[in-house]
Amino acid sequence: MIKASELRIQLDETRKKLESGDITTKEAGEFANLAGKMISSAKVQIEYYALIEKAPVIDFLKDDSA
Repeated sequence: MIKASELRIQLDETRKKLESGDITTKEAGEFANLAGKMISSAKVQIEYYALIEKAPVIDFLKDDSA
């Protein structure tokens, strides 16, 4: 599973590819759309855990570098 920190790296790589012309704006847009959906999904999980007053365990948000 990809982590949020890895997603940020991939988004930056996608931006660089777009600037260099290696991918189209449509391809970059599709990737950004997918990234947004992944982030929205994590936000829903956080909101759910807040409602049930439990600490969330969300692998997507874990930062293994810390």
